[in-house]
Amino acid sequence: MDTMTSPRPRPAERPPRGRRRASHSMEAVLSGAVALLDEAGASALTIRALAARLGTGVGSIYWYVSGKEDLVDRAVDHVLGGVLTAFEERADTADPIDDLRWMAVTLFDAIVDRPWLGGPFMLNVGSPNNSLRIYEKIGQQTLRLDLTPRQRFHAGSGIVSLVVGNAVDLGEEPPPEVLEGATDRDAFLRRYTDMWRTLDPDEFPFMRQIAGEVDGHDDREQFIAALDLTLAGLRLQAGA
Repeated sequence: MDTMTSPRPRPAERPPRGRRRASHSMEAVLSGAVALLDEAGASALTIRALAARLGTGVGSIYWYVSGKEDLVDRAVDHVLGGVLTAFEERADTADPIDDLRWMAVTLFDAIVDRPWLGGPFMLNVGSPNNSLRIYEKIGQQTLRLDLTPRQRFHAGSGIVSLVVGNAVDLGEEPPPEVLEGATDRDAFLRRYTDMWRTLDPDEFPFMRQIAGEVDGHDDREQFIAALDLTLAGLRLQAGA
């Protein structure tokens, strides 16, 4: 009598080869990247470091980004989205110069808090992202002034450069001796101002006079003073 053999069980179907679906959301990836950037700057942000922070494999990160450069760009865009939202939620006043001042100070404060934003912000205006949209919002205020296109270009780029340059400089780490607690900021600056006070008054009259102003000065106040000088010149140029 013929016997029938039982068919062998079929192996379980395997998932198709390729990248596995990440277990984290893009929001979690970007928040983790921003946290690493805040803690130690761009040098600390790697795909491996981010994966370790999120408790996942590097493959999960690559589901969302193509590499470190893409990750940094997306993190910058993520943070600048908050600045752009603030710009969009605030209604214009009757004075575009006042609106420019508010925008400049808002962007300045954001970059001072996160100095790693400054460089990528200036580089990323070459594509339609939040860096370019913020630049556009600032520039649109100059359209409300009686200026030529070249004057508008100089005004917009000058204000952005003033903001980013000062904010990045202010956000840099202090000298090692200040960072390590061997001295404080005011004592460190006083070394220079004490020396300036001893300079020949005929050769260095300016340095002698400002020495007292440098002692204990407020960096944000110094930036705003420079911004106000720039905007006062723009107001005169526009006949506003």
